[in-house]
Amino acid sequence: MLSLIPALGCYFVFTAWLPSDLGRHQDYVRAEPCPADATVQEWENCLRTVSFTVESTKNNRSRSGSYKATLSGAPFWNGTVAFGDPDPLLEQLRPGDQVTATVWRGHVMTVGARGVRQSTSDEPRDEPQMTVAVGTFLGLLAAMGLGLGAVRMARPRDHEPYTWRPYGRPLLITMMITCAAVGLPAVWLGIPSWVVPTVTVPVVAWTAWLLHQHGGRVQPVPREEGQA
Repeated sequence: MLSLIPALGCYFVFTAWLPSDLGRHQDYVRAEPCPADATVQEWENCLRTVSFTVESTKNNRSRSGSYKATLSGAPFWNGTVAFGDPDPLLEQLRPGDQVTATVWRGHVMTVGARGVRQSTSDEPRDEPQMTVAVGTFLGLLAAMGLGLGAVRMARPRDHEPYTWRPYGRPLLITMMITCAAVGLPAVWLGIPSWVVPTVTVPVVAWTAWLLHQHGGRVQPVPREEGQA
């Protein structure tokens, strides 16, 4: 029953989250600059150019890096936008600077000043690799839970070594490390997202086989006669 939770999560990732992100990116790529006579309703799906004044910036280079800029001066929106890093523009901005932003569907997509433009964290990107990695992890977690549960039901009194400590925990750690180790470089290097499950699933399956082989060879040490 517990395996249904990650199974539903996997289903959600591949049927809702991933298609939504890909569709949003495609809509953004197809969006065109707003015409001069665009209505308020049309503004939602075209690219608007809006001028802002920088109120403040935040460049936190700690491990949990936080990069933000607070903008004001627009008639319909004022607020804070987030960035993935301080380069190439954010670290140059100072309070009072004038910037030009691209707005789409009510969110700031890019910010530019002095011939330099930087994308915000809200800008859709064609980077589904980590989303696929999350979905793959949840699918593998569901499969592991289903397998361990099936063994426990079939052999309620003799389900060793297929329990959490000798089998489930190392397999879970392998899933987490492998999904991250494949997903992150895939994003950085632009590797297609289908590579993530193609590499991750065999690695986890091989690890499960090794654990199975190891468990199968473990035998209790026989006691000598007369030993307490």
